[in-house]
Amino acid sequence: MFVRRFALLASVLLGALTVGGPAAMAVSTAPPVTSTVETQELRRLGPLADLVIQRLLVGDLVAASKFGTGKPIDDPVREQQVLDAVRAQAGPLGLDPEATVRFFQDQITANKIVQRGLFDRWTRHPGQAPTTRPDLNLIRQRLDELATRLLTELVSTKDIRKPGIACQVRLLVAQQVGAAQHRLDRLHRQALDTGVASIC
Repeated sequence: MFVRRFALLASVLLGALTVGGPAAMAVSTAPPVTSTVETQELRRLGPLADLVIQRLLVGDLVAASKFGTGKPIDDPVREQQVLDAVRAQAGPLGLDPEATVRFFQDQITANKIVQRGLFDRWTRHPGQAPTTRPDLNLIRQRLDELATRLLTELVSTKDIRKPGIACQVRLLVAQQVGAAQHRLDRLHRQALDTGVASIC
C-alpha cells in the first residue's frame, strides 16, 4: 500500500513538473488523475534500480565468501578489470565511457559498503555469521552477468537519465519501490543510495 501511494504521489509530481512546471503545482486545483501511461513512464527506471539492488545482494555472498579468511574487502586488481571492461563496452553501445565507469565505480563502492557492514555485524554477533562459504569464482560470474544487464539497461534508459527533477523523481520512485519489494535493511538502503547516485 505504501509503495502504491508513493508511486501515485510521485506520478502527480512528475506530471506537474514536466507538463506545467512548478507553477502548475501551485495553481492547480483539479484532482490528480494518474493514467497507466504516466505510471509506466514513472517506473521506467525501476528495472535499472532493481539490477543495482540485485548486485548489492550479491555483496552478501561476497562477504560470506571472504569473512574469516583474511581476504581483504578491497580488491584493486579485480575492480580495475571490471572498470576497464565496462569502459571498453560503453562506446560501442552509445554510452559515455567516463559516465559509465562512474556508475560502475558506484556499484563497486556500494558493494563494499555492504561487505564492511556485514563484516562488522558478524564480528560483533558471531552467531549471525555465515556457516558456509560461497565460491567467489561463481559469484564473480554472477557479477559479470549483472554488469552486462546493467549496461543494457543504461542504454535503454539513456533518454530519461538526464540531470533534472524529472529523472530525480523517477529515480526516487524506483529506489523506494525496489527497497520495499526486496525488504532492504538499513545497511542495504545506505548502499543503494550510493549505487544509484550517478544514474541521473
